Amino acid sequence: CALNIVEVASVHGPSAPRHFVAVYDDLFIPGLKELTDAIHDAGGKASLQLWQGGLAASFDEQCQILLPSPMPISAEYTIPAATVEQIEEIVACYGEATRRAVEAGFDSLEVHGAHNYMFHSFLSPGFNHRTDEYGGSVENRYRFPLAVLKAVRDNMPEGMPLFMRIGAHDDFLENGLSIEEVIDFCKRAMEMGVDVLDVSRGNIVTAAIQFEVPPIDLPRGFNIENAARIRKETGCLTMGVGRINDPEFAEALLANDKIDLVGMGRAQLADAAFCLKAERGEVDDIRRCIGCNQGCYDGFADKSRPHITCLMNPAVGREAECMLKVTDAPKTVLIAGGGPAGLEAALLLHERGHKPILCEMSDRLGGQFLLAGEAPRKLEMKEAVLAMGAQAIRVGVDVRMKTKVTPELIESIKPDVVINAIGAKPIILPVPGSDLPNVADSHDVLDGRVRPEGHVIVIGGGLVGLEAAEYLCAKGCKVTIVEMLDEIGADLGDIRKVSVLGNIHGACIDVKTKTKVIEITGNAVRVEHEGQTEDLACDYAVIAVGAKPRDGKDLEEACKRLGIDWYVIGDALEARRAINAIYEANEVARAI
Repeated sequence: CALNIVEVASVHGPSAPRHFVAVYDDLFIPGLKELTDAIHDAGGKASLQLWQGGLAASFDEQCQILLPSPMPISAEYTIPAATVEQIEEIVACYGEATRRAVEAGFDSLEVHGAHNYMFHSFLSPGFNHRTDEYGGSVENRYRFPLAVLKAVRDNMPEGMPLFMRIGAHDDFLENGLSIEEVIDFCKRAMEMGVDVLDVSRGNIVTAAIQFEVPPIDLPRGFNIENAARIRKETGCLTMGVGRINDPEFAEALLANDKIDLVGMGRAQLADAAFCLKAERGEVDDIRRCIGCNQGCYDGFADKSRPHITCLMNPAVGREAECMLKVTDAPKTVLIAGGGPAGLEAALLLHERGHKPILCEMSDRLGGQFLLAGEAPRKLEMKEAVLAMGAQAIRVGVDVRMKTKVTPELIESIKPDVVINAIGAKPIILPVPGSDLPNVADSHDVLDGRVRPEGHVIVIGGGLVGLEAAEYLCAKGCKVTIVEMLDEIGADLGDIRKVSVLGNIHGACIDVKTKTKVIEITGNAVRVEHEGQTEDLACDYAVIAVGAKPRDGKDLEEACKRLGIDWYVIGDALEARRAINAIYEANEVARAI
């Protein structure tokens, strides 16, 4: 029911990273044809994004790297600039790739002209420092990109739509493209046969990488105004992208005449039925992408992982394996803990025909996601888990609030299975003074139970510590972060780290790394740094040094005594990230 763009299909063999989609040889045509047939059979349209990665091909160390200008990477080696012969070879490869894509049955094509890839790198004076016919003047910098577009259009049948992905402007790049220059190029591209502009942003060599796969730290639709301006000044059909994860928000962008089409990628990963649910009006049942990047971009960047996944949808890449089967032997399953893991397990068990009883000892469903949602820019995490809780109640899961699972409750209910999803609790820093009245845990701070004032030292520079620091800074506190490691944010993925550390810097929060806390006093935190001891004056200390599983041994022993199957998932097993908790809940719920 939509146009499905198959991304980054390599057009050139020597620079094609392994495990990427490829269209540089005729041998790929049958597989691509199988893909387009599947898309068509499902009622969709198929588009192939033609790509030569430039510097991004270095993701695979065996790939040839083609750049407009030489790039020193060490004192011993400089990546050379592409030769004129190589440039002409790539242009020809785009033409041949187009022929193959048409033969494979794609309904439209897109040329990726953004994100620091070869097309963008030749176009931008921030990357292109050539002095030959492919660099210098505007006309020369346009030469390669326009030749690519001509080669593509010349090999497409008449009437077949051609999209072009383009960056709205260059961010954090000296002498980079302005939006005015991009608009001028888009007009020239339209003359070469481009029908639709897909307006993105970002590059891979500066902090602008955060705009390519935008994390939760960026607002929804952060790039739409740029797309709207380009649309207005070029008169071209325009697609808007960037943190659009809600159908009602997408409809508003179209209704307000900002853009003509909406592009959503990660939204489809978080919920493969996103479009169908929106079409049927089942908006409340949509699992929305929360921009965590833990499964998608971090999964892509981690070469040890076989494929990407999604925090909100552990079935990504394993759809056949994760197909839910209705049980023919319904079981009563008692779930202790109403956080993300408990909710995921309850929802899947109910869908399979089991009888889950979800018990939450507090008066709120959501667990640590509620706390995460109190941190700056992370409201969507809270909204996501509240939506899961509301869905559980709506579909009829037996949800019992203010109910702690105890051995007595287990004996009373006599369930067939018990799932321990009681989560973790903060670690108490084992130093003198950690129990003083001016010392608080980061969880209590983010939850609003404790309100520090004045100069606050946050002990711990992981994600939770950074969030607490920003939260306190926004409340008017002067904040210093103390971290034992040689960096802060070590537990963050690459793109979220760029955004979070940028905000830490922008808030003028003081950071002390390689610094160990040895004591807390009434008005200072005593630390050790490179063998020297120092007292850091403060009014309050906030501890954020991690968490450990809550004790569920009494529940486990009760289950063993009564012969009840017992599972432990999420932070109750080991304090980690939400992606682990929801994955484990999914596995257990399918196994029962």
